[in-house]
Amino acid sequence: VGLVESGGGLVQPGGSLRLSCAASGFTLMWYDMSWYRQVPGKERELVAGIAGPGGITNYKDSVKGRFTISRDNTRKMVYLQMNSLKPEDTAVYYCKLDYRGGYWGQGTQVTVSS
Repeated sequence: VGLVESGGGLVQPGGSLRLSCAASGFTLMWYDMSWYRQVPGKERELVAGIAGPGGITNYKDSVKGRFTISRDNTRKMVYLQMNSLKPEDTAVYYCKLDYRGGYWGQGTQVTVSS
């Protein structure tokens, strides 16, 4: 299993970023996928999830209406579109395969600052 995140960076408050997660080693369409984030000194927290078959999504309350999780099973990609970013969204963002305890990517840093 391989998960590689990209798309992080520095953005001003109110700006947008799209994170990408390239999946390999498994058939993406059958599995639930999630995005988590973590700041130093705090536990990793669930930001958004998307089910395998069916594609039902769920979001952390503080990102509802601003973030959108999606997937492209053909390209084996999972995305997190982040709009109206706030300084409190600053974190390392991780892609996770929700299977057998979970598989994680290496993370990508998102910094929201003026």
